[in-house]
Amino acid sequence: MTLQGKRILLIISGGIAAYKSLDLIRRLRERGASVRPVMTAGAQAFVTPLAVGALSADKVFTELFSREDEQDVGHIRLARDCDLIVIAPATADLMAKMAHGLADDLASTILLATDKPVLVAPAMNPKMWSHPATRRNHATLLADGIRFIGPAAGEMAESGEKGEGRMAEPLQIAAAADALLDAGPKPLAGKKAIVTSGPTHEPIDPVRYIANRSSGKQGHAIAAELARLGADVTLVSGPVTISDPKGVTVVRVERAEEMRDAVIAALPADIAVMVAAVADWRVAAASGNKIKKQPGEAPPPLLLTENPDILKTIGHHAKRPKLVVGFAAETQNVAENGRSKLERKGADYIVANDVSPHTGIMGGDRNTVKVIGKSGDEDWPDMDKQAVAERLGRLIASHFS
Repeated sequence: MTLQGKRILLIISGGIAAYKSLDLIRRLRERGASVRPVMTAGAQAFVTPLAVGALSADKVFTELFSREDEQDVGHIRLARDCDLIVIAPATADLMAKMAHGLADDLASTILLATDKPVLVAPAMNPKMWSHPATRRNHATLLADGIRFIGPAAGEMAESGEKGEGRMAEPLQIAAAADALLDAGPKPLAGKKAIVTSGPTHEPIDPVRYIANRSSGKQGHAIAAELARLGADVTLVSGPVTISDPKGVTVVRVERAEEMRDAVIAALPADIAVMVAAVADWRVAAASGNKIKKQPGEAPPPLLLTENPDILKTIGHHAKRPKLVVGFAAETQNVAENGRSKLERKGADYIVANDVSPHTGIMGGDRNTVKVIGKSGDEDWPDMDKQAVAERLGRLIASHFS
C-alpha cells in the first residue's frame, strides 16, 4: 500500500468522465490513502454525492458558502489539510479558472488557496483540448508547477469522436499520485533493469499476423514500479495500445526475434523481468504479398517454426543479470508448469498465472499469481496489476538489500 497514510483531496468536475472518479477513489484507498472529495455543480449532474461519499467513506464537499463548513474557513482548511490535490476529471473550464486565478466556487477557491502539489487529469472533447485557449492555459499551468497525467487518445464516450481528450485511467492516475508523493528510499538506485511487455506480432503476410491477447498492462506497470524504486529501466515492448510508463526507456518491437535482439542489446543489467507474452511460433516464410482466397480451394498451409525462447536465452546468457524473473501464462497445471520452467529456463523466480478465458486476466486490470522460487512458492491474492507490480518490486528490492 504505497500511499499508506497519505491524504488526498479529490476534486471532481463536470464531464462524462466523472464516472471514472468512483473507480479512482477505490484505487487510491486500496493503496492506503484517505480520500476527501470535492464536487463541482457540474460533477453532480453525472455522479451523485451519495455514491462518492459511500466509496470515499468521507463527507462530500460541494458548497463554497456552506454555513456549517465555512464557520472555520472551510475552503482554506480543505486546501491545506491534505498531502496532494487530484483533479479528475479536469474540464477545460476548471483549467481556465486555474490558469487565470478565478475563484467563484469551492473547487476553484481551494485551488487558489492551496500550497500543496496538484495533479490534473484533463478530460474533454478533442477539439476543446486542442483549442488555442486550452493549449495556452495548459502551458501556463505547467509553468506554475502543476502536474498533468493525460489526456489519452481514444474514442469519446459522449460523441463517438476520436482524438486526444480521454481522461487517464484510474490506475494510471493512482500511480502518478504515488510517484508525485514518493519521497522515500530508492532501494534499486544504481541498478539497471530490463522488462519485456505486451504481445509479439508474427507476420503471415503484409496484413495478417499471429499474436495473442496480451495488453501489456502488467509489464508496463512493473517497468514503472522498478523505475519508481530507483532502477534505470529499459522496457522492450511489443505492439500495445497503452501509454508508455513514465521514467523508463522504451524500445518498441513487433516480432519475437526483434524482442530477443533488443533484450540482448540492453545487457549487461542487474535485473531482467520477462513479462511479455511472446508468440511461441512464427510462419517459416512469411509472404511478401497478401495471400488471396481462391474460390473452391482449401486455405494454403502455414508452415510454422519455433520462435526464440527469450527467457531461456537470458537465463543462460554469458551476461546473465543477477536476478531473472520470468512469467508463465498457463491454462492448466499452473504450479507444475511454472515450477518446471524455473530450472529449465535459468530463472530465479517464475510468476505463474491462470489465463483461462473465464479469469479475464489477459487484457484485464486484475491478476492472481503464484510466485515460484527456489526456496518455495507464494500464492498472492487477487489484486489489480499495479498492486502486483508493487509487490513484485518489493520482492526484487529485497533480493538486493
